[in-house]
Amino acid sequence: MTSQTTIDTAGSGDKAPVAPSGRPPASGLRGHPWFTLITVAVGVMMVALDGTIVAIANPAIQKDLGATFAQVQWITNGYFLALAVSLITAGKLGDRFGHRQTFLIGVVGFAAASGAIGLSGSIGAVVTFRVFQGLFGALLMPAALGLLRATFPAEKLNMAIGIWGMVIGASTAGGPILGGVLVQHVSWQSVFFINVPVGLIALVLGVVMLLDHRAENAPRSFDLLGIALLSGAMFCLVWALIKAPSWGWGDGKTWAFIAASVLGFALFSFWETKVKEPLIPLGLFRSVPLSAGVVLMVLMAIAFMGGLFFVTFYLQNVHGMDPVDAGLHLLPLTGMMIVGSPLAGAAITKLGPRIPLAGGMAATAIAMYGMSTLKAYTGSGIMAVWFALLGLGLAPVMVGATEVIVGNAPMELSGVAGGLQQAAMQIGGSLGTAVLGAVMASKVDNDLPGNWADAGLPKLTSAQLAQASEAVQVGVAPVAKGTPAEIAAKITGVAHDTFISGMSLASLVAAGVAAVAILVALLTKRGENADGGAGVGHI
Repeated sequence: MTSQTTIDTAGSGDKAPVAPSGRPPASGLRGHPWFTLITVAVGVMMVALDGTIVAIANPAIQKDLGATFAQVQWITNGYFLALAVSLITAGKLGDRFGHRQTFLIGVVGFAAASGAIGLSGSIGAVVTFRVFQGLFGALLMPAALGLLRATFPAEKLNMAIGIWGMVIGASTAGGPILGGVLVQHVSWQSVFFINVPVGLIALVLGVVMLLDHRAENAPRSFDLLGIALLSGAMFCLVWALIKAPSWGWGDGKTWAFIAASVLGFALFSFWETKVKEPLIPLGLFRSVPLSAGVVLMVLMAIAFMGGLFFVTFYLQNVHGMDPVDAGLHLLPLTGMMIVGSPLAGAAITKLGPRIPLAGGMAATAIAMYGMSTLKAYTGSGIMAVWFALLGLGLAPVMVGATEVIVGNAPMELSGVAGGLQQAAMQIGGSLGTAVLGAVMASKVDNDLPGNWADAGLPKLTSAQLAQASEAVQVGVAPVAKGTPAEIAAKITGVAHDTFISGMSLASLVAAGVAAVAILVALLTKRGENADGGAGVGHI
């Protein structure tokens, strides 16, 4: 059986037919939906894990290679910048040349870049190969979604995306735990070397299990100017978000890059209406559910990534936990995402996406509000409740928003849709960290002088106050060596109380973002093209 896919070109329910892929049904292992899911899950796990596992290794890398703090920041920034800028273009490559090929190239390149980092003897080499990791990861992620979309029939797609989301959530949250164990008991290089055998397993599975799927009306040319304009606009936006904390939101350089980004997006949009085969057909966004899915993914990432950013500092610097212990305290979050994602897939299949997505964002908003009530003395049990609720809220959003985006795009644009989904999450995460970071900085700058004076501590100069504020923003008490124990205790109390006041405000802002996302969730509906893979393979 073949399936004809459609796209709502005007958001009105009128559907223009899209030619079926014409691919023969899968037989045996190759192209079997569940084996395809296992294969792409191994590759996706490698990329998602690397997004957080490296943060634990950064201090060891800094010490071993004699790097500056700014250089170490680029170990993370270089990776996310390359990933965010190239995701949509990488998705287009999959649509053009086949998702199987781009997935396998992404797996090989990512594993090779990881091995090269482990062998690097300078911080410059580490950062360079981290950029390559981001580029190859961008090839891998949209291709994985494209393969799932082409392989699973409509009634099974949500469950497949649920498991896919479970792997991403578990890998992202489990990164700090695994990273802590490896750095503590092996070496920082092992954090990267571990990707080599994982990549080899994904490659072997991919060669054996994956079946190539291409729509008959897949793109035949490349919109090179569109790629350049979109990449430039994405770069300027993400660069501004990365540099805003150090430059300041009022700095001219920050707004110059934001303005350049807006101009780039405007020129890109204009060009896409003129070119014969655009990188992103703008008619795609006439689908209200698809557009709502993209916005929802951005808002979810702002609330989740931005809010969780401060939780790690809270656990390690306020509660004094080591990285492994901090990771273990986040297990309720990880566990609920693991359990909740497949359940969310089943619920979305039965009820449609609106109720689960709105409910998920409501749970996220409540969880972020609960996290705004955390204190320096809050026990593990209370923390676990809010972390578990956050995981329970995120699960249906990760699954449902992904299905809404990919399922409302035509089959020949499934890679671009996958790239949109991932790019939305990366931009949302960067935006959340930057904006909530600015909220934290402003609150700390405002409260620290008064709290310091109220505690009867010696007056600080402007320079000393600025240094103290930077430390307090990450929960570190600015206690100088040789400070008497009584004074050190007062400084620590002031630092932690001030940090918590900032984290509380940032969490409330994240809760507000999640509340707005509830309204956006009500605009979503089941993917109209989700049946594109129906009849492909056997379940």
